[in-house]
Amino acid sequence: MKKYICDVCEWVYDPELGVPDQNIPPGTAFEDLPDDFECPDCGATKEEFSPMGE
Repeated sequence: MKKYICDVCEWVYDPELGVPDQNIPPGTAFEDLPDDFECPDCGATKEEFSPMGE
């Protein structure tokens, strides 16, 4: 699964880790995150993330 980076603060969403603080379990693909997902560091929206390595 591909990692995604926040365009605002460069926090990385790693699907292998999930985001336990937001009840997002490990193994959750970025595409499967809720539409209201926000970066845990800066509050950026899901639309403000880019796939890493592109």
